[in-house]
Amino acid sequence: MSIAVIIPVLDEEETLPSLLKGLLPLGFEEIILVDGHSQDRTIEVAKTFLETSSHSHCRVVPGPKGRAVQMNAGAALATTDILLFLHADTQLPHNAKIVIQEALSNDHHVGGRFDVRFPQDRSYAWVISRMMNYRSRLSGICTGDQAMFVRRLVFESMGGFANIPLMEDLEFSQRLKREGMVVALKNTVTTSFRRWEQYGPFRTILRMWALRFLYWMGWDPHRLHQYYSHVR
Repeated sequence: MSIAVIIPVLDEEETLPSLLKGLLPLGFEEIILVDGHSQDRTIEVAKTFLETSSHSHCRVVPGPKGRAVQMNAGAALATTDILLFLHADTQLPHNAKIVIQEALSNDHHVGGRFDVRFPQDRSYAWVISRMMNYRSRLSGICTGDQAMFVRRLVFESMGGFANIPLMEDLEFSQRLKREGMVVALKNTVTTSFRRWEQYGPFRTILRMWALRFLYWMGWDPHRLHQYYSHVR
């Protein structure tokens, strides 16, 4: 089964070198970066890396601003069996391709996600990541930080991500559960701790819980987005 990695990017010139250096050797059939009108050197940095790579199926494409629509745009260009949605500040494990293929070798599995950890895997960072993984395994709901993957045909039949500015990952994973079994891999991706460092762990947790609670209570994601300061 072939896999395309879809990466929505916006002003990520600082994270891209590390991301692509780790990603290019992993053997994915396609890598598609969708830029949402970056104001920094994101596109230039990405093209520099891809031009010097022997990987012939990597590309950077312009797209509308917004993570959901960027991921949908990238998915529309992919020709592979599986779509893997990756944040620019998240690193995959070295065996990511193999474990995804193994997970979806079962026809009853429609998609899945990884466990998550932070670069400094200690103290409250350790606690937060374990809480995230436990909550996800218990609820069956995935977040974008966990590198969600899905069969392309299932993704297309679902109509992709909802065109909303916030909670697109939760909304999608909730619908995905109705399509079949979603695999919770114990293999870990390493994602940035920058949001937690800037706002502090307790303030960040309270804000996220409040936003998710209001979302599950039926608040419009466009309205919630007004109260969400995204840290890049």
